Amino acid sequence: MGHGTGSHRQAYALVVLAAGSYTCLMFVWFSLPAFLSTIIAELDLSSTQAGVLAGAVPLTYIPLALFSGLAVDRVGPGRSLAVGVLIYGVAQIVRSTAGGFPSLLAATLFLGIGATAITFGLPKLVGVLFPPEATGRPSAIYLIGASAGSALVFAVGRPVLGPWLGGWRPLFFWSGVVAVGYGLCWLLVTWRVDIDGRMAATDSFSLESVVDDLRLVLSHRELRLVVVIGTMYLLLHHGLQGWLPTVLESRGFSAAVAGQATSLLIGAYVVGVLVVPTLADRFTARRLALMSCGSIAFLGVVGMIMGGKGGAVAVGIIFAGFGIGGVSPLVRAIPPALEGIGARLTGTAVGFIFAVGEIGGFFGPMLIGVFHDVTGSFVPGLVMLSAGALVVVLAGAMLRYERR
Repeated sequence: MGHGTGSHRQAYALVVLAAGSYTCLMFVWFSLPAFLSTIIAELDLSSTQAGVLAGAVPLTYIPLALFSGLAVDRVGPGRSLAVGVLIYGVAQIVRSTAGGFPSLLAATLFLGIGATAITFGLPKLVGVLFPPEATGRPSAIYLIGASAGSALVFAVGRPVLGPWLGGWRPLFFWSGVVAVGYGLCWLLVTWRVDIDGRMAATDSFSLESVVDDLRLVLSHRELRLVVVIGTMYLLLHHGLQGWLPTVLESRGFSAAVAGQATSLLIGAYVVGVLVVPTLADRFTARRLALMSCGSIAFLGVVGMIMGGKGGAVAVGIIFAGFGIGGVSPLVRAIPPALEGIGARLTGTAVGFIFAVGEIGGFFGPMLIGVFHDVTGSFVPGLVMLSAGALVVVLAGAMLRYERR
């Protein structure tokens, strides 16, 4: 593996730089939820249509994730990340011109194609640059980059940049331009440092090679349990981030306060990303960490349901964010250390997790919208999310994996 090549410092520098691909992606991705109430009014969307849009990127992962992961394992993380950034940057520019639901949905699905390369390219990059027992901390780095993008769009993009630029369309356009510029810069770095040349071996795209890898990944018991956990994690993550501002606005909060409260969710998520994998690896307790985070997320969502406009809502947001954040790096860090997976099949394994898991990522925000159309309330959707957190606890209890 390439983790023995080059300096330790350079490896971390590359991960920090690559984390920018996730920062740009999350800003672009969640710019739609941040402006969802405005877009609903301007384009005359139903809550179901809005839910479909909020879940459109996860929907893209369902048919493409596994094959995208296979491609990343063969092409390499450097070029994969560059192509992914350029695709979602162009898609964001196109979204700024959308005139209705069909065109906005088509551009958002195109954005999702680029997003898959980022989701699987970053774990692959870490697997190439670091040994299996040292993947937790660098994984946390790029997840913090992702959280920074989400926090920026809710805390700054919606209340500051949107009004300054003249609305959601100019913000979509210029954020897409920035992403394209970053993608070109990363492509230059990839060429200069020869990141993809650090892979120990490059598998072919032959049918026999692809089938062998798929058979190994799909039959792995522990990985299948991680898939269940990943599905519930994505249900919670996309469901809350996609609808929380709108849920809070429906309770009488201003758009600015709702956006800042969503930033609180992301801030707690970052704390979970930083704290949980470090403690789990130190005490060799990833299974216990998963169960604890699922329980904390459950309590958080219940607090959001019961809190109304009181302080319990803020406490619930913090609990939910911390619990979800703790699960996030564990889902990505476990596959490289699983027997039979390793760095060689990290992209394929994570692709499997997200190919199935993004079913939860799509249905989370979509069903919240459907339940609201049917009942006029967001409570049924939040109850669904709390059930997802309990599934994380149960699946974690069944997981026999411990870090070697």
